[in-house]
Amino acid sequence: MFLRAITDKFKHKSGRKFLKKELGRTIARSDRKKGISSIGCIVNLDQFDDTNVFYDLVHEFSLEPNAVHVIGYREERDKNSPYTTPVFSDRDLGWGGVIENAYAKEFLNREYDLLINYYSKDKLLLQLMTLQTKTRLNVGFGEVDKNLNDLILNISIKDFDIFKKELRKYLFILNEIK
Repeated sequence: MFLRAITDKFKHKSGRKFLKKELGRTIARSDRKKGISSIGCIVNLDQFDDTNVFYDLVHEFSLEPNAVHVIGYREERDKNSPYTTPVFSDRDLGWGGVIENAYAKEFLNREYDLLINYYSKDKLLLQLMTLQTKTRLNVGFGEVDKNLNDLILNISIKDFDIFKKELRKYLFILNEIK
């Protein structure tokens, strides 16, 4: 137990060091063409637990049925509790900022046109997931590190309808949707 706590502390420190180093670099963007055809969503389930609303974006942006991929984060994951959304937690942090979770690896292996960072608290694993996801455009909230998102919406995380409306408005302005 004591050894695990020390190991977790050093893993966390290693992850912070990796994050700081990567934020200093120019982020390599996906070379996908303009337009939204796939959306990735990283959601803090401790703040917002209705992940089904993200699948409404399929209809909102006239996407293919499997174009939206959602992964959730919980600070503490209960292995006995069934989750409808793939989940990763603080326990999945490895050395050097690596996330050791099968769901996270599957999410990170895809390319997205739009990544929605649906969290408003700076959590190391959420930031690492955002940083490691291959995407062309990142959207998130103003409460988190400004270097992680290309488009920042200063609205409440609890009001998804306003988020969806504002997202649509700004994607139209950026000529990403018609």
